[in-house]
Amino acid sequence: MTDPYKISKQSLLLLAEYNIWATHQLLQSLRQLSHEELQRDTGLFFKSIFGTLNHLLVGEHFLWYVRFSQSISPHLRLNAIVETDIIKLLDQLESKSHRWIPLIQQLDDVTLNGVLNYQTTAGEQKCLPFAATLLHVFNHGTHHRAQITAALTALGYTCPTLDLVYMLLEKHP
Repeated sequence: MTDPYKISKQSLLLLAEYNIWATHQLLQSLRQLSHEELQRDTGLFFKSIFGTLNHLLVGEHFLWYVRFSQSISPHLRLNAIVETDIIKLLDQLESKSHRWIPLIQQLDDVTLNGVLNYQTTAGEQKCLPFAATLLHVFNHGTHHRAQITAALTALGYTCPTLDLVYMLLEKHP
């Protein structure tokens, strides 16, 4: 019987590469917004584009990356504002997105096909399939980037094209 949660390292590397590309595309578009536009409550789960960007930094890098790379479960609220300077926030999101590829490259099959033990932000112990949970991290980023593009549209801006196929077309014309 095959493992329904088995995900190849190559698939995870593709998603990590896409995460870098899509993050870059989105952040380039966001650099044109004013401080007020970034802080405006646009009805997102984390209220504003700024709040959602902080959530991405918290979730993707301060929680999940540390859980995968160091087996540590920090206690940090999902809506924490960990960076108040928008330029530093955008720069951190972009630079930290590059850390996933080396992490995935060094994973062996035992780890990749094993489990991730961690503690939630509420202090609950969890044990999930390692690769599938890593897949969640990239899916989560896609979800929130989509929310931000909706907010960009609501603010009257043109959204960047973030479909994976466009990254593939750039790399394989």
